[in-house]
Amino acid sequence: MISYNYETEFLLENESVFTDWVSKAIRDEGFKEGDINYIFCDDAYLLELNVAYLDHDTLTDIISFDYTMGKQINGDIYISVERVRENASEYGVSFNNELSRVMIHGILHYCGYKDKSETDVSMMRSKENYYIAQLT
Repeated sequence: MISYNYETEFLLENESVFTDWVSKAIRDEGFKEGDINYIFCDDAYLLELNVAYLDHDTLTDIISFDYTMGKQINGDIYISVERVRENASEYGVSFNNELSRVMIHGILHYCGYKDKSETDVSMMRSKENYYIAQLT
């Protein structure tokens, strides 16, 4: 089950559309949907998590905690709405496009995709673009 939680003044429009989209991506990647929680927050909230759990004193757009068991995807995906807005402006894309990218990025990590090497980043971007195209 996919759930949405809000720790900031933001509400995801059309939650059911995003739920169907994420569920289909999980199936397409050969996984089963478990409990996935999206938590939308601000920079300060996410920075606190970043420092406390990852020992990183930097702003980020997403932090995901992966509880996947075998082929069943489970996890908590924290997204800074502030950071997504800034990144969308910086990259010259719409807020919805950047938000979708970050949302599917967390899921792709749970499916085993990495983004540490240049090759990994290329594969991750390709998958993100593929799934974003499915949403629009």
